Amino acid sequence: MATKSKIYFVMEFVRGGELFARVAKGRLKEDTARRYFQQLISAVGFCHARGVFHRDLKPENLLVDERGDLKVSDFGLSAVADQFHPDGLLHTFCGTPSYVAPEMLARRGYDGAKADIWSCGVILFVLMAGYLPFHDQNLMAMYRKIYRGEFRCPRWFSRDLTSLLNRLLDTNPETRITMAEVMQSRWFQKGFRPVRFYVEDDQLHSLGDGLFEERGSEVRFISAQPMETIVTKLEEIAKMKSFSIRRKDWRVSIEGTREGEKGPLTIGAEIFELTPSLLVLEVKKKAGDKAEYDDFCNKELKPGMEPLVHHQQGSARNVPSDTE
Repeated sequence: MATKSKIYFVMEFVRGGELFARVAKGRLKEDTARRYFQQLISAVGFCHARGVFHRDLKPENLLVDERGDLKVSDFGLSAVADQFHPDGLLHTFCGTPSYVAPEMLARRGYDGAKADIWSCGVILFVLMAGYLPFHDQNLMAMYRKIYRGEFRCPRWFSRDLTSLLNRLLDTNPETRITMAEVMQSRWFQKGFRPVRFYVEDDQLHSLGDGLFEERGSEVRFISAQPMETIVTKLEEIAKMKSFSIRRKDWRVSIEGTREGEKGPLTIGAEIFELTPSLLVLEVKKKAGDKAEYDDFCNKELKPGMEPLVHHQQGSARNVPSDTE
């Protein structure tokens, strides 16, 4: 999102800070470390399934929200599948030295998914031990330890955990454990609850949850009106169609009453601050028939919101999304 002179990045505010800050105080309890690791593997596996490879996984890039849930951040070094070379591998050396996979050090190309799995193994070791598995004040000496897989699990590690770490930190990427195998391992499975990346229709959630949210048609408006004015207008528009509306802070859920082939139309709306004087309303179909959604947007939403839309000289009336 941008104007002629500024670029704006709008991201979720994660109140709990970095996971690193928690580990810096000492090793975590096994159940706590397991829960974070389960969420990490679920999130990274989700990315891999969509052709995105992080390449800089470390506790500093893992955030914890107020509910204690993990958020993967800082995709600045990530790669997507279409960046593969003709050999099907990635070749850019990147990441944080203590967490890089040995095949990256060889400079002969690497599989992004397998490199991420190695980094997840280092993270798990740090969570459970409170220190790095590969460490040396001399960088080249540390790289040699990584390349040779020279690490030792502390005596307080359980047999199942040690077995999992040995497979995560396998220096041979061809025999290294896969995401699917990690999720089936005995240590991982204990108390595991599969992560739902798409919240059920009856729950309010942010429309900007992540890079991989399935996008229907999306409409964005910029307004200089107060948030309450925008929400009130949304409520008026919804009532005109006999839609139900629920609000939680700056998030709004609008739901139709007619049961179509794909269920009732469900629309999510989120308002966030673009500048101190401008707000953005982002509207997206979450469930139901697309034709019904398009009809609602064109005949009810856009005309109804028109009086509140901020018009800049020479600018469009609303900010189209990439999917429009």
